[in-house]
Amino acid sequence: MRLKTLMLGAAASVALAPSAFAERGSDGQVNIIYWQAPSTLNPYLSSGTKDLEASSLVIEPLAGFDEKGVVFPRLAAEIPSVENGGISQDLKSVTWKLKPGLKWSDGTPLTSEDVKFTADYCMNPEGGCAQLARYEGIDSIETPDPLTVVIHFREPRPNPFTAFTGAQSPVLQKAQFGKCVGSGASACTAENFGPIGTGPFRVVEFRTNDSVTLEANPNYRDPEKPAFAKAVLKGGGDAAAAARAVLETGEFDYAWNTLVPPDALKGMAAAGKGKIVTGFGTLVERIEMNLTDPSPDLPEGERATARHPHPILSDERVRRALSMAIDRTLLTEIGFGDAGRPTCNLVPAPETFASDNTGCLEQDIEGAKKLLDEAGWAPGADGIRQKDGKPLELLFQSSVNPIRQDFQALIKQWWQEIGVATELKSVDPSVFFGGDAGSPDTFQRFYADVEMYANNFDGTDPEPYLARYTCEKAPGPESQWQGENVNRYCDPEYDRLIVELGKTADIGQRADLAKRLNDMITKDSMTIVPLVDRGRVSAHSNRLGGVILNTWDSELWNVADWTRVK
Repeated sequence: MRLKTLMLGAAASVALAPSAFAERGSDGQVNIIYWQAPSTLNPYLSSGTKDLEASSLVIEPLAGFDEKGVVFPRLAAEIPSVENGGISQDLKSVTWKLKPGLKWSDGTPLTSEDVKFTADYCMNPEGGCAQLARYEGIDSIETPDPLTVVIHFREPRPNPFTAFTGAQSPVLQKAQFGKCVGSGASACTAENFGPIGTGPFRVVEFRTNDSVTLEANPNYRDPEKPAFAKAVLKGGGDAAAAARAVLETGEFDYAWNTLVPPDALKGMAAAGKGKIVTGFGTLVERIEMNLTDPSPDLPEGERATARHPHPILSDERVRRALSMAIDRTLLTEIGFGDAGRPTCNLVPAPETFASDNTGCLEQDIEGAKKLLDEAGWAPGADGIRQKDGKPLELLFQSSVNPIRQDFQALIKQWWQEIGVATELKSVDPSVFFGGDAGSPDTFQRFYADVEMYANNFDGTDPEPYLARYTCEKAPGPESQWQGENVNRYCDPEYDRLIVELGKTADIGQRADLAKRLNDMITKDSMTIVPLVDRGRVSAHSNRLGGVILNTWDSELWNVADWTRVK
C-alpha cells in the first residue's frame, strides 16, 4: 500500500494557471536578471544554479516538478506509474512515451534516440557529467520505436523520477551533440553555448558570463506560447542591483535570488513597482570542508585530489570544532531574517526526510577549544594554535555577495576565538559557480580549505542529491574538474546505503535511510557544515503576470505562461 501511495503521489499531473494568449510573441520582450551570469547553457557541464536555470529556457526534460513538488509531463505524454503500466511490477524498468509531433527548434523531430543519447552522454566516464547522480542505477536504455524510451535499472527503483525529470536533467539533441561525448564535451563551445532545444525560447546570442538573448521558439508545441517574442537574461552585477532593477527602477521584469539583507529588500519594495516572492524548499547555505590538500606547493593535477589528504581537516575533531564555534542563529538573523531558519541538515525538507539533527544549533566556543586541545593543536604566543611547528591556518572562500562576506567576517572572528587563523577569499559568482574546467576558482575545483555556498535539489525526494557524495563523483583532472562531490568525501558504507536507498520502496524506510545519509555527512563527520535553511527570495515586476515561484525546480519553470499585464 505504501508503494502504491508513493507512486500515485509522484505520478499526479499539474494544471498550470490559465493564461489568455492572443498569439505567440504578442507581448514583446521580457527582461530577466540573474546577477550570477551564466557561463554555459549545458547543465551537464555545470552545477551552478544560474547555468541550470538559464538553460531551462531552451532545453527541457521529459517531466518537471511543479510548485508543490509534484511530477508533471513536459515532453512525455504522461507520467509513468505502476497502475498505467509505465513502471514495471518489479520496479526495475520505467517506460516513457513521448508526445507525438514534438520538434526541436530547428524543425527536426524529437525522438527516443535523443533521450537515450543524453543518458549515454552523461554516463560516459570521461565526460565529467555534473548531473551524474540523476542517472544513478541505470543499467541500459532501449528505444523500441521513435516515441518510446525504456530505462532498465540494475536494482528495483521505487523512485524512477531522477533521470530526465527536472531542469537538472534535460534532453539534448543527438544530432547536435553527437561529437561532443567523453573528454571532448567541454570543448564543444558552439553546442554548449547554443543548444538546440524544445523549450519556449531558442538562443539568438550567448555571451558567456554576461547575457543570453533569446527569441520565441517557432516550433514550440503550444502554438499560442510563449507570449513574449524575445527574452533577455542579463547576468553580472550584484544581488542588490538586481533587486533594485525590478523593485525600484522597473528596468527588468524578473530578478532571481535577491540575496539582500531583509531590511534593504523591504525598502526597495516600498517603491511599489514590483513584488517580492518567497518560498522554502531545500536551499541550504553551508560550509564545505575540503578533505584533500589544495596546497599550491603540490604539482597541478595533484592538488585537491584523493591522493593527498588534507593535512588539517582530515581530522574530524578539527572540523567539528570549526562547526561548534559558529552561531547559526545570529547568522540567520543578520543575513535572512524571516526568510531563513538555522539548520544542522543538508536535507531540511520535505519534513518526511528531515533528520531531527539539532545538536549544532547552540554555539560552543569552549567545547571547540577543548576539541582542538585534544587534537594536539596548542595555542601559540599570538593566540593561533600550532602543531608540529605548523600554524592552524585556513583559506575560506565564497562568492561575492554582501551577506556571504558578512558571514565570512563573523565566522573568521569566531574561529579566531578558538585559535584558528583564517584568510578570506571572495570570487566573482559567475566564475565561482561556472563550469570552466580551466579556472582555479570554481567551487568544484575547490582550491581552498573551506568554502561556503548554497544549492538545492529538483523535486521532493533527496535520493539523487544525497547520491552526489559517493566516491566516484569527486571532481578531478580526469573529469575536467566536474562532479558533485566537491569535498572528495569517500565512505564505502555511504555508497552502500545510497544503493540501498535506490531500491527501497517503503516510504518510512526511505526516510530513515535518507536521514542516516544526511547525518553521516553532517553531524557524524562534519564534512558538510549546514548553516541556514534559506527560503528562495526573488522579485518580479507588477507588469509581469503568470509568475509562480517554484522551489522544487527551475524558477523559470513556467516561463511559457508568463504574460505582460496591460
